[in-house]
Amino acid sequence: MLKGIPAVLSPELLKTMMAMGHGDELVLADGNYFAGGHAERVIRADGLGIPELLDAILRFFPLDRYVDHPVILMQVTPGDPVETPIWDEYRAIVRKHDPEAPDFENTERFAFYERARAAHATVTTGEKALYANIILKKGVVVE
Repeated sequence: MLKGIPAVLSPELLKTMMAMGHGDELVLADGNYFAGGHAERVIRADGLGIPELLDAILRFFPLDRYVDHPVILMQVTPGDPVETPIWDEYRAIVRKHDPEAPDFENTERFAFYERARAAHATVTTGEKALYANIILKKGVVVE
């Protein structure tokens, strides 16, 4: 155990975040997302919701300032009547940790899957909200 590290951040996830370089991407996948065929490196966070995990990650994870949209969401499929209130939670969490972060990019579902395949790692969660998948692009630490 270490002091000050949120319990929702597993040793494997912390190690992965430390190993990531500028521009690498981390996928936080909801409970419906099948990472088995879509990710080279999968980290399990069963039972955790994405907002709680996102809040803990962003305490340590800088977002990329050299791209227009360092946070990417999977857009709702046209014609699907699903509401996405979790996106407002994500925006509040991102603003809490990075008040100047630009707005999110919405990416078509299959384009999102392609981008997720190239990500450094995918964290599978127990998140129940639909269209809750999110990609974070890592930036540099500036102190």
